[in-house]
Amino acid sequence: MEIEVTRDNRNELLGRREVDFVLRFDGPTPSRLQVLGKLAAMLNAKENHVALDSLKTSFGMTSCTGNARIYDTEELRNRTEREFLLKRGVPKPKEEGA
Repeated sequence: MEIEVTRDNRNELLGRREVDFVLRFDGPTPSRLQVLGKLAAMLNAKENHVALDSLKTSFGMTSCTGNARIYDTEELRNRTEREFLLKRGVPKPKEEGA
């Protein structure tokens, strides 16, 4: 999995970096958690400061485009981002006895 950053803007008003990227991969499309971890490591950010907005894959291609926002603090991320974006891609806890 290889990530190429195509745009990196700083938004001082909201205390975040706005990043557009192209993701190239072999095999199946990586999960959102894998992309989030790789992007955070590549941009020297903590995973809980990153909000992965979208990943768009074209049919039959082994690449996709996406955008993410990297906040200065986790509190800013939780206050600004919509709740469903923060929960998207996170595995649900397994229920006991089921």
